Amino acid sequence: MEFTVQEIAALVGGRLASVSGLETKVHGVASLSEAEPGEITFFGNAKYITQLKATRATAVLVPADFSETISALAIQVENPSLAFAQLLQKFAPEPIRFPPGVHPTAVLGKNVVLGENVSIQPFVVIEDSAQIGANTIIGAHGYIGHEAHIGQDCQFAPRVTVGARCQVGNRVILHSGVVLGSDGFGFEFAGGKHVKIPQTGIVQVDDEVEIGANTTIDRARFGRTWIQQGTKIDNLVQIAHNVVVGKHCILVSQAGVSGSTKLGNYVTLAGQVGIVGHIEIGDQAIIAAKSGVSKSVPPKEIFFGYPATPIQEQKEQLACIARLPKLYARVKKLEQVSDSQQKSSSRES
Repeated sequence: MEFTVQEIAALVGGRLASVSGLETKVHGVASLSEAEPGEITFFGNAKYITQLKATRATAVLVPADFSETISALAIQVENPSLAFAQLLQKFAPEPIRFPPGVHPTAVLGKNVVLGENVSIQPFVVIEDSAQIGANTIIGAHGYIGHEAHIGQDCQFAPRVTVGARCQVGNRVILHSGVVLGSDGFGFEFAGGKHVKIPQTGIVQVDDEVEIGANTTIDRARFGRTWIQQGTKIDNLVQIAHNVVVGKHCILVSQAGVSGSTKLGNYVTLAGQVGIVGHIEIGDQAIIAAKSGVSKSVPPKEIFFGYPATPIQEQKEQLACIARLPKLYARVKKLEQVSDSQQKSSSRES
């Protein structure tokens, strides 16, 4: 695939910073540091300005207000990263297509309902009374439990498990190893042992959610564990029973949310965040990486640290901690001066 720089600008709704080089050909995409002549890259973060000036790329997608002089042909766009993602689709190999139909090694239970153009791959198991919507793909070795409902245009990678009665909306992407509907971790200590509490609820995943590899979402003790529309969840995330995750949230790798906690809309949990149970995280709140949240967080706040507090407060505390060695040395010196004065006063008396 090959495009002129002018054609690329039209494809991404961009504007060429110069009228020269419009017919220059581009045949591939690459990062700033790896791009070669004939390739296009993007610049969206000021800290990479040195790499931008050194790049060998033929063309670069830059912000709309970009005014630096560079050797590559600059195409100004509102969002360079998003525009680059659009170009990747043009230059990428053809996507793998899965033909509709049920592979002969798949096992389907009684009263299973399959929509039009569903693709069931090798060794899939679909239990009794499960329903799968049109154009959905169930990857190899997948498992769909009894009475589970899967919507239309979903893509399930190999080895996805959806437990009994769980509900998945339309255009949902589940990557390999995702488990929806494992039992919630519920026990009561009685008679000198841990007694299992039945987990009778479901997991509900709404439209346009994407869940990364080896993420687990536990079924509710009763009612539902609920992932709302448009939320994106990274690999290796644990969501406990009866958690509610609002619309269009971002949960990054290794985050863990304890039972019955509620996340509002547009919440961001960065990597390795841990949240205790039975609290609320307000709309548009951000929890910074490796934070431990022990109490509810108001909307639009940024919290950081363990225990997590407003980020400015945490920064001030960290700055104080960093100054402790110097403060210790000063106090030590003052103690020595004080001791010396006391000894001198004692000799005089």
